[in-house]
Amino acid sequence: MLGIEAIAVHIPPGRASNLDLRDTFDVDEAFLVDKIGVLERAVKAPEEDTSDLALAALEKLIEQQGLARDAIEVLVVVTQNPDSNLPHVSALVHGRAGLSPTCAAFDLSLGCSGYVYGLSVLQSFLAGNGLSRGVLITCDPYSKVIDPNDKNTVLLFGDAATATLIGPNPIFLCGPFTFGTQGDLTGALTCRKGILHMNGREVFNFAATVVPKDIVRLLELACLSKSDVDCFIFHQGSRYIVETLAKRLGLNKDGVRMDIMYTGNTVSSSIPILLKRELDNPSVRTLVMSGFGVGLSWSSCVCKRIGV
Repeated sequence: MLGIEAIAVHIPPGRASNLDLRDTFDVDEAFLVDKIGVLERAVKAPEEDTSDLALAALEKLIEQQGLARDAIEVLVVVTQNPDSNLPHVSALVHGRAGLSPTCAAFDLSLGCSGYVYGLSVLQSFLAGNGLSRGVLITCDPYSKVIDPNDKNTVLLFGDAATATLIGPNPIFLCGPFTFGTQGDLTGALTCRKGILHMNGREVFNFAATVVPKDIVRLLELACLSKSDVDCFIFHQGSRYIVETLAKRLGLNKDGVRMDIMYTGNTVSSSIPILLKRELDNPSVRTLVMSGFGVGLSWSSCVCKRIGV
């Protein structure tokens, strides 16, 4: 029985203010608050790279849990913005963290859907190979690829990293999972010559169309109704998309988590940042997570608290 035991979060202390960009992009505070939902973005230091943020999250997890380094049998890093093409980020983190030579380490090239995909991949890898403990890191510092003059991206994305411990003493069991891809829309969110390009309207329409259907499908697979779910955690693409998904699914706002005002859209880290808060919230017994974005891809899953 493998599931989520703990989550550690690393958000760099640096901040960039969207309020300072109001005149540059001819937007007002109401637009920043009500549509994007972001007033400040977390930004890594110029000298920091992806592996630095990922390592910081892992070290927090190790300290927080008193985790022996040789107890980590698998290390998976979700990122689409590695330090370089070679070597993979998980190998860099593995070496710097002093993990065991018998620890498997690999990256998953996924973005906003990556955390949910990663949970399924890591759980399956552990179970399929008779292993018991692994760590899933998310780290996609988009500040590395954003054009500061692009209104569609610079106001939205922030940097962060998380580390999730998967093991035999879980707080939450995860499953079933659903997955999907709409590869004919890959051009809506791309990185060309090191710069991120996003068709915001197309990405919004995609998410607003596929995610509600996927949640309905997931609940049917799990034999659950919406009223059985205490908490919904959607990828924090923007305030508007999260509110749109809640409205289209007919969800109570109190059960839909939202918090990007002072961090921004942290890509694959946005779901685990919110999920960490629910680990110690006993009133949340059943929750649903859904990530969606680059690919264009999506993935959703149910998490149930052990003992209820």
